[in-house]
Amino acid sequence: MAKGRTVVLCDRGDLADGEIRRVDVDGRLVLAVYRVDGNFYATDDACTHATASLSEGFLDGHVIECPFHGGAFDVTTGRPVALPCTTPLKTYTVTIEGDAVRAEIDT
Repeated sequence: MAKGRTVVLCDRGDLADGEIRRVDVDGRLVLAVYRVDGNFYATDDACTHATASLSEGFLDGHVIECPFHGGAFDVTTGRPVALPCTTPLKTYTVTIEGDAVRAEIDT
């Protein structure tokens, strides 16, 4: 599989633990960025059940709850952890370069 390119999502100081940010990448991809226990994670922003914006959801530890129907996902793996969500979220590899939080995306 071909390696993608990395994009800057935010600066480390932009998110406190337990916060989420919506990031629009090139006007074609929308991600949710989470900070949990000092670590950053990124997933698609759209819930796989009903396309709600997960960045508007409720983050409890490493679990994001969808604001529409209460389904939930583990942000570290994308795995659904509560119904009605059954399809995993796409996750992205996150790296830190200096203060920049970056994600690898498909090109």
